[in-house]
Amino acid sequence: MSFEMTKGLFKYDFTDQHAILGIPLDAEFNDIRKRYMKIARRLHSDTCSFESQADKDWANQFLSKVVNPAYNKFSKESDRKEYSLLLAAIGKRVVKEQAKMQIESEAAKQLATAQNWEEAYKTAVSKLALKQYESVKETEDAIAQISELNMVYLLRKERLGGGGGAVAPGSSSAKATSTTSTEKTAAEKTAAEKTATVNPTPPPPPKLEPPDSQTEAYCRRAQGFMDSKNYAKASLELREALKRAPKHSKAHAMLAMCYLEQNQATMAKLEMNKALASNPEEPTALEVKKKLEQAAAKSKKGDEKPGFFASLFGGKKK
Repeated sequence: MSFEMTKGLFKYDFTDQHAILGIPLDAEFNDIRKRYMKIARRLHSDTCSFESQADKDWANQFLSKVVNPAYNKFSKESDRKEYSLLLAAIGKRVVKEQAKMQIESEAAKQLATAQNWEEAYKTAVSKLALKQYESVKETEDAIAQISELNMVYLLRKERLGGGGGAVAPGSSSAKATSTTSTEKTAAEKTAAEKTATVNPTPPPPPKLEPPDSQTEAYCRRAQGFMDSKNYAKASLELREALKRAPKHSKAHAMLAMCYLEQNQATMAKLEMNKALASNPEEPTALEVKKKLEQAAAKSKKGDEKPGFFASLFGGKKK
């Protein structure tokens, strides 16, 4: 079957797997799996409740040729990482080409101007997902609308460091705002020129946000999750931090600790080395190194049965 979509992120020659599954872009894998199982039960030939045989045939094909491949993008960690990198690149492209952006759905237009836009985004996606697979028409409409929400979300997220994200260009509300803003700017400029002639004063210096402030914010949230032993969520925050600052030693070190606490010694060692390469005195990285060395020593002495460090350090000697 052919599945063509030209709205939202699909217009960037990108298959929006999140929109197909009806999940937000920051969804965790457990939530993705639960959502997939629900869709599979809805569309599978043995449990599909669509009325006509044609719709049932469509549902079965859509499950096997669209939904299953979408879920497969998240089922393996390597595929998830690859997809995340591609999504990040699309986000930058959305910002670069925002002047050409056209927003059609009412939900996306509201998200473009929402104050608490992150919460509004998740609410809007959840609402659309409820009826996403009720019929053939609702499926296609919901995917298109969710993908538009994803597009606006990426735009506002990418522009976060520049002040949060104003109304997305291309929508009717954006055009109206642009016209009013232009007129106001012209009037303010004229008044400013008159004032400057009488009493010229230098403009105030621009208020610059520290380049790593957002990275530190991700690290703070990650630390909170680590304190409550929610290492999966902490890892997600730290990966976002490293997207902004790939050589941030603290973020690499914290991620190494998360991997260590989840018994993933190989990944812990990899992140530890990255942290120490940027800062040889990074305390968290040194703590991880110490724990890895202690575990290696125990493994070599044969005091304990080979555990999760066996694959890294060669296991118990015989």
